Amino acid sequence: MLKRREAMNINIRLLVILIFALFLTSCGSGRYGRDALISREIGEYYKAIEKFRKASRKEKDRVKSREYTYAMAQCYHYIGDYERAALYYRNAIRRGYADPEALLFLAEMLRNTQDFEGAIENYRMYLDSIPGDERAQNGLEAIHLTQEWIANPTRHIINPIKEINSRESDYAPAFVGGRDNEIIFTSTRKAATGKKNSMITGQSYADLFRSSFNIQRQKWEQPKLLEENLVVNTEDEEGAATLSLTGELMIFTRCRYDKTKSLGSELYSTSQSRGSWSEPIRLQLIGDSLIAAHPALSPDGSMLYFVSDMPGGEGGKDIWRAEKRGGTFTDPINLGPEINTPGDEMFPFVRDNNELYFSSNFHMGMGGFDIFRAIEDEDGNWEIENMGYPMNSSYDDFGIAFVEGQNKGMFSSNRKGSLSDDLYQFEVPPKIFRAEGEVFDKETGTPIDGATVRIIGTDGTNLRQRTQNGKFQVPLKEETEYIFAAFKEGYLRDKASASTLTLEDSKTFRFELFLTPTDSPINLENINYAFGSWELLPESKTSLDTLVAILMLNPTITIEIMAHTDHVGSDQFNFDLSQKRAQSVVEYLIEKGISPQRLVAKGYGETWPKTVTRNLARQYDFLKRGDELTEDFIIKLTEEQQEIARAINRRTEFRVLSTDFIERFDAEPEK
Repeated sequence: MLKRREAMNINIRLLVILIFALFLTSCGSGRYGRDALISREIGEYYKAIEKFRKASRKEKDRVKSREYTYAMAQCYHYIGDYERAALYYRNAIRRGYADPEALLFLAEMLRNTQDFEGAIENYRMYLDSIPGDERAQNGLEAIHLTQEWIANPTRHIINPIKEINSRESDYAPAFVGGRDNEIIFTSTRKAATGKKNSMITGQSYADLFRSSFNIQRQKWEQPKLLEENLVVNTEDEEGAATLSLTGELMIFTRCRYDKTKSLGSELYSTSQSRGSWSEPIRLQLIGDSLIAAHPALSPDGSMLYFVSDMPGGEGGKDIWRAEKRGGTFTDPINLGPEINTPGDEMFPFVRDNNELYFSSNFHMGMGGFDIFRAIEDEDGNWEIENMGYPMNSSYDDFGIAFVEGQNKGMFSSNRKGSLSDDLYQFEVPPKIFRAEGEVFDKETGTPIDGATVRIIGTDGTNLRQRTQNGKFQVPLKEETEYIFAAFKEGYLRDKASASTLTLEDSKTFRFELFLTPTDSPINLENINYAFGSWELLPESKTSLDTLVAILMLNPTITIEIMAHTDHVGSDQFNFDLSQKRAQSVVEYLIEKGISPQRLVAKGYGETWPKTVTRNLARQYDFLKRGDELTEDFIIKLTEEQQEIARAINRRTEFRVLSTDFIERFDAEPEK
């Protein structure tokens, strides 16, 4: 079975291997070193490690022993054991291994194990020797991005599937029929039919297994072989399967072996009828001795995506796509440099919305293999996005599969905490938005029962709710803007807004609405004039803009603007000044678009002293609710208190005259 470790871009130069092998033979290093090099050449990394270890124990020459150490580091690197690889790379460097790439590889292994400080140090040491090297620069950038991804995780919830995972490798899940209650996956567990261990990983040859979800027990059943008749599963390796939406057609990977070598990875097709699978048929997609693995059917079954190292690619293992014609898949096309890189791209999966998912060890990621999402536009261009943390880790993350029509599924990873390659389930919980509000009487501060709240949304929402004990709540939708307007007879309306646009997480909006009673004058805060003048000061206009908003929110009311002075000055002067001040406010409101038919200006001079409200009594301890700030009352106060009381009397208010205004327009003159 072609696994991700087997598919890494090894970059072994055959000529160097042969020269090194001759060197070992001529110096009497023995058959262990020679056999180890041959095993590494053909990808038998697990077997090569054991042979290099034996050769190192017997080797007395320090130079050759150091070469063996470095070779073991490479093998551990290839099979994804990054901690051991880092240990052996560091050991080789400490013993004088001269190739600067050892520093680069050590930095990569340290990055994969999240030793960022050590990784940065080794990347910089490598760049001192090889200035401007793109791999090291990308590694430093990847560390920065990894830290950002970890600090800003996605909404995915991830858990290992303990009842399925074994001590051996379990990976590449495929949902049967797109449903979430049955999977087929690849495993090297003890129950596999292969009687030999892989020289690549040291584990048994892989087979296809299946498991069903027990609804009553709310857990996955013990996995069983896909079938035990040795039709699909054989003594060779089988795995990495894809199924049609009905689950009747399956295409899977098979790796055949003879006694001395692998015969490569091939794709086979089989169909299921009455619970039995037909004899698999090899797909003639590519030539012999080439790799074809990791199949993925498009949702409509018209396209087959797969992995191959055939000529015409971008380097390493690439993702290809073949179209179904006349019942067969033919003429594979490489997905091009936007998807494929000099590294390895593997384990494609096509979601039911036609998004392509795949794993890569070259695109900018957290380390090892990361899972990427790719969206193809009408012109065939791809937009690629790393799925971020926690979907990806600094280890290997690959083999993703989604449940049809849902934002959940499974993927494979050997991240920290895994027994080997393990299956993980993931889900993006739905975003829940809600508004919770309370409506109060602005004067008394008490909740208003039975107030009407109107909810209007840009998605067409138009609802009305009645408050209960002043409270209301309503669910909201994604990507929508809302206005909440509260009203009740005898009160001015109030409003609030909420928006779920671009929100990445669930949110509850909480706000309070205050309705102002219309049975008494309403004070306008911070309305100030020049001394002895009716000219509005600039800061007054901000407060008047609030009144403009109130009038627009309550389009059927007419109001009287009431201006008051204190008792200082003659009665006539105060009447004239207050009338001009009230008129100044009306003129400002008209400039802001309020109909003059809704406005009356009235100056009261000093004739209407302020009656102390609850809020004023809270603010000033020498006043109590109900006090009337007459001249007789004020002159009994201290000088400082008198100035405060006179300032309270110098006020601008408004009161509602009617609530049934309909604007009238003059008829056009006859021509």
